[in-house]
Formats: sequence, C-alpha cells, structure tokens
Amino acid sequence: MTAYNVVRMRVKPGREQEFLDLNRKPGHEVREGLRKAVLIKTAERTYCFIGEWDSFQAIVDAREDMIEDLNRLRPLLEDLGNGLGVTDAFSGELVAENAIRA
Repeated sequence: MTAYNVVRMRVKPGREQEFLDLNRKPGHEVREGLRKAVLIKTAERTYCFIGEWDSFQAIVDAREDMIEDLNRLRPLLEDLGNGLGVTDAFSGELVAENAIRA
C-alpha cells in the first residue's frame, strides 16, 4: 500500500543556497521503493521533503539511509524548538486519494 513521509525543516540564515545545492545533487534521493521525492518551500527558510513510497515497509527499510542524508544537512538546519530538534517528521500509509483534473 502506498505510503508517504513528510519532513519539515528550517534552514539557518545565510545557508539556503548550500541547502538547495545539496538537495539538488543527484543520487542521494535514490531509495528502494521510493516512487517520487519533492522538496517544497513552505515559508521563509522553511522546507518540507515529501516522499511517495511503494509501502510503509519501504520507508522503514530506508530509514538508515534517510538518517545519513539528514546528517549531511544537519549543519545547515536550525533547531525547530519544542524538543523537535532540526526536523519534524511524519510518515504513514495512504488512506484517501482524489485526482482532480482541470
């Protein structure tokens, strides 16, 4: 069953270009079971990674690699506060989908 993970992060002032360059570098996003990965800007210096996966198990199996990717980015990220650290991450199985066509 399709699953998604979402990771919110905020980049330290003056480090956005470096953050974007690292995220555009080919290769790090390749994971078994990962169908699609996007990075969206949600606010000033705040971004969300969204991954679409074949299954929740694929997310679990890729966890160590994703942590390794995060470790590359960690020096560029600001603590989000409230005990979150530098990321606010969620994942789960798809429960509803609506395709809207214009």
